[in-house]
Amino acid sequence: MARQQQEDKMAILERHDIGAVRRLHMNAPERLNALSDEMLAALKSEFDALTDDASIRAVILSGEGKAFCAGHDLKQMTAGRQAEDGGKAYFKDLFDRCTEVMLAIRALPQPVIAQVHGIATAAGCQLVASCDMAVAAEGTRFGVNGVNIGLFCSTPMVALSRNIPRKQAFEMLTTGSFIDASRAKELGLVNHVVAADTLAAETESLAQTVADKLGVAVRIGKRAFYDQLEMTAAEAYAHTGQVMVENMLHRDTAEGISAFIEKRPPKWEQ
Repeated sequence: MARQQQEDKMAILERHDIGAVRRLHMNAPERLNALSDEMLAALKSEFDALTDDASIRAVILSGEGKAFCAGHDLKQMTAGRQAEDGGKAYFKDLFDRCTEVMLAIRALPQPVIAQVHGIATAAGCQLVASCDMAVAAEGTRFGVNGVNIGLFCSTPMVALSRNIPRKQAFEMLTTGSFIDASRAKELGLVNHVVAADTLAAETESLAQTVADKLGVAVRIGKRAFYDQLEMTAAEAYAHTGQVMVENMLHRDTAEGISAFIEKRPPKWEQ
């Protein structure tokens, strides 16, 4: 037992379930929870495992220490330059693996909520933007500041520009300037800004609210939400009409509607 507790403490990504809510806690504070090769592998592994886990209906992603995530591990990236090709193959593989992690969040059936504090920079800001929702502590700073060291945040730009207005995104990308939590909420990067000492509780409350809903309905809805964003309005209506038919035919949806009419709690099989 003692050995297992020590291994859990040393895990780069800790996992803890609170009922139907899973917390994934990045645990590399000495690196500001950078998206190192090890962190990316751990995140991808956990997301893969969640895909078919119907017992989990919401996910929280948080970080240990003074920062949520400071982006890619620059020391590892520098070491990658030692290869004969100057790091070309390593960099291509790194950004491909990072993209897989970001897209895995969108593909997950469960909503993923970022619990953000300290700083979320470069690929760390990308991680926040890739989550379905985000709750930030007062004082949190967000930036895609790679341009300050000569590396334009081109991959973080993809998620960021799909969260906030394009001119504000472009300004952040080209100036390397940071925005605070209140500005991030104004722009739509985060849903809520809360006191630092209530951050975990507020995020868990939001996650629990989601987890209390009918899981199959949320799974159907999340998939449809992202699918319809890529369509014209007419295509989106045609697609989501079929999605609602699928949802209506589910046994637990019929039970939920009956319970509402009869003014009683639904008896869902989940």
